[in-house]
Amino acid sequence: MTALTAIKEPVTAAAPSIEAILGHELNGMLRVLTCGSVDDGKSTLIGRVLWDVADLPEDTRANIQRSKTSSGHPDFSLLLDGLVAEREQGITIDIAWRYFDTATRRIVIIDSPGHEQYTRNMASGASHADVAIMLIDARHGIKRQTKRHAAILDLMGVKRVILAVNKMDLVDWSEEKFRKIEADFRTLMWRFAFWEAIAIPASAVAGDNIASKSANMAWYTGPTLVEHLDEIPSRGIAPAGHFRFPVQTALRDAASDFRGLAGTVTSGSVEVGDRITDTVSGKTAKVQRISTFDGDLQKASQGQAVAIQLDTDLDIARGAVMAKPEQLPTITRTLDARLVWLSEDEYQQRKSYLLRTSTDLVPISTLEIRSLLDLETLAAHPATGASVNDIAIAHIALGRATALDAFSDLPETGNFMIVDAVTGASVAGGIVTAASTAAAATTGRPDAFILTRLMLERGLCADLGSDAKSQAEFNRRADEVSLLLRAAGVAVEFEVDDPGI
Repeated sequence: MTALTAIKEPVTAAAPSIEAILGHELNGMLRVLTCGSVDDGKSTLIGRVLWDVADLPEDTRANIQRSKTSSGHPDFSLLLDGLVAEREQGITIDIAWRYFDTATRRIVIIDSPGHEQYTRNMASGASHADVAIMLIDARHGIKRQTKRHAAILDLMGVKRVILAVNKMDLVDWSEEKFRKIEADFRTLMWRFAFWEAIAIPASAVAGDNIASKSANMAWYTGPTLVEHLDEIPSRGIAPAGHFRFPVQTALRDAASDFRGLAGTVTSGSVEVGDRITDTVSGKTAKVQRISTFDGDLQKASQGQAVAIQLDTDLDIARGAVMAKPEQLPTITRTLDARLVWLSEDEYQQRKSYLLRTSTDLVPISTLEIRSLLDLETLAAHPATGASVNDIAIAHIALGRATALDAFSDLPETGNFMIVDAVTGASVAGGIVTAASTAAAATTGRPDAFILTRLMLERGLCADLGSDAKSQAEFNRRADEVSLLLRAAGVAVEFEVDDPGI
């Protein structure tokens, strides 16, 4: 068995940066999410992994040895439950990160909450993961929350799943019980078309099939959890897909006459001399220089944060997406999406929402919920609303065009958040399943803001009725909004189908 070494730095709630991965290539790193229902044993299982295979400090081992559970075993969950509130309630609330190394790679454990109330935290953790460990209690089998977590993993693009059937000691190490759960699990996995799925019977508190084979389950001949983790391929860093460069800001240095577009290459690569295009405006220029804090580069690939200087000073700011002319994303005002509703506040048709991409923030003209996923049958049923933790299929119309890709093609530019326009709170996270090419605007400006009657009705003109006097006031306010936006340099168009404006 491979010896593992613990990383002893203090753990923070932030995702690990590339700079933190000292001595290891990103190609070898594996991000592992743990998820499942409350009390299935996620924190205990990961704590047991660290206990069995990591070089923990002696004082840490002594503290764990002194902390006994009701069964008389050491309380391994204390290695994961970092918040006082978590220890008091016995549940995971926030995402906990732990790191350890094998001989070939670094493994990053992302322990996510199991309680339905904290599903949004689980979704956040899944966005970083290469593989997920789904835990279930052998006594209870697959639950509704297990199905919700599987759907969110599918939504977030996690395609490798391990089912850890925990607490096998409480069902007398029954193979029959395990095989029934394994069959139900495979049906669930087929529904979401995961690339790889394996079920492992385990007892986290006793250590069976965690880092060593179980003497109590000789009928199981597959790998232990640690053995399987060591064999799973990570996402890698080889440039893949078309070049995408969402612009975070424009950098200027008057002394050296430098103007660069700063951001991170989210997919593909770009070299000095390549021609790249601002996808919304269609403006094109040649890459003159690629700069970093460590010096200039001839080529930048996905994952690298750089500043790109062009040979022509284009009017480009935060929110633009640069691509190669022959590999453009879809410039769209309408898209179909799958999303998970994260807010405690239910979806409201008349409420104002914004769509946030990696660097852009776009007003949503219409957010139409079309169906919800039934977590019992895993079928989509027609619906017009959504509440917390619902998984929905939606159609979205935007106030202006933005650059998006289908999530299945380029995940980094195919995902988004939906934000409450008033409070700024994130209310949903989703992925693009299809996007329609934006129709040409009457002014010839694909980046023009589309002012719709619905926007005005649910906001500025919400106090007006349907009589002639109210409609006249409606039109006056619409004209005033248009004048103000145009004075601020924003191209504005009225939706053609809106009567009276």
